[in-house]
Amino acid sequence: MNNRSSYAWVVGRGVRGRAHVGTIDGAVAEQVAVMMQALATPSRVLILARLRESPHAVGELAELRLLRHLGLVVGERRGRQIVYALHDSHVADLLDDAAYHLEHLRLGHRERVERAS
Repeated sequence: MNNRSSYAWVVGRGVRGRAHVGTIDGAVAEQVAVMMQALATPSRVLILARLRESPHAVGELAELRLLRHLGLVVGERRGRQIVYALHDSHVADLLDDAAYHLEHLRLGHRERVERAS
């Protein structure tokens, strides 16, 4: 993926990630799939949910290596500890959107997807 298409994809996300313009090419699809695999383990989702509430020291959490490698969390040294937090608000939005979607499924709701023109 070149810088221009990457920039268009990120900028095209709109407010709170609700709008997407452009296409997802093979490279972006691969990156999204790898990141979503990290969320396929309940323990990792719980780690992200805890970090969404507040930063935590590394000794309090497991499986941070993969989450850090995928850019979902960041670590900051504070004295002798490394304290982890979500990388940015997009990770919190990803968790919120997944939970929101599950609630829609549970309630039988369906939102129509509007095509970009």
